[in-house]
Amino acid sequence: MSEFTAGTRPAEPDFAAITTGELLAYREAENRFRASGAARAFLGEPDPGAAIDWQEIALPGRDLPVRVYRPAPTGDEEAAASPTGDEEAAAPAGLPLVVHVHGGSFVGTAVQCDWTNSRLAARLPALVVSVEHRLLTPDSPLANAADDGWDVFDHVVRHAARWGVDPARVAVFGESCGALISALTAIRAREADLELTAQVLVNPAVDVTGTMFDYPSVAEYADSPTLALPQLRLFQRLAASSAAEARAVSPLYADDLSGLAPALVVVPTQDPAADHGRRYAERLRTAGTSVRLTEYPGAKHAFLTLPGVEPQAEAARAEILAFLRTALAK
Repeated sequence: MSEFTAGTRPAEPDFAAITTGELLAYREAENRFRASGAARAFLGEPDPGAAIDWQEIALPGRDLPVRVYRPAPTGDEEAAASPTGDEEAAAPAGLPLVVHVHGGSFVGTAVQCDWTNSRLAARLPALVVSVEHRLLTPDSPLANAADDGWDVFDHVVRHAARWGVDPARVAVFGESCGALISALTAIRAREADLELTAQVLVNPAVDVTGTMFDYPSVAEYADSPTLALPQLRLFQRLAASSAAEARAVSPLYADDLSGLAPALVVVPTQDPAADHGRRYAERLRTAGTSVRLTEYPGAKHAFLTLPGVEPQAEAARAEILAFLRTALAK
């Protein structure tokens, strides 16, 4: 990430030797930077056609923040109630729902995805709910983040009227580790018999088992400026405490990938995780799940969140919008 250093962005630590205290301090400083005005130079400006705010969802044992994007209100719509209010004062019904999960695993915030999510909200139009999931530490494995993604999806779908969304038009969307969480949510939705219309998986890292690094793209792009091998190794170390737990949170090794929502898998080619996405798309296709795999030559990991420096971010954003517009049409 060094090529994007600017302003008060903290220096990257030594990910191979980082302590828990150093990780937490780096995360706080880095996320503060990502939420700052200075970061907009490469993260992009939000679409003025979307209203953005933070809310909290009461989940079992915890209150979880979500960043909510909706079409900017006009006229009488400004009086619409927040979904955190009373059932009797519910928001107008009918918008499609996109449940989004940001990338980063041990660092990251929904704010870094404002550029894309605000455009989806304004131009689909849709309600986009981005999950500020628990980030990985030695005491908080990937299973916690996966539960956050699922629990937010389950909560909003089951309270669709309260949120003003159509439960028959729902998509999940994630990037990197967030794509892994979204893929797991799609599998859980099928198992819970909850309707899911589409899934969008961008630069997905879908294998945190012992085979995580056994792909040509990992070796070829191990020194990528937006995701280098030491960060991937830290991600794997924090993800799970046993081989069985790692397999349980690796969508690539799910026993059954049939009957899932149609998927768009977006792969930047200069990405250590590129072969993760390719292999997952292949497994989905083999299982009979509809999948479109699109590769963006020369793009790097996390390119969709970097429209200020990644020329292909706009094309990928437009493809995602078109895919979701078709999938979520009435």
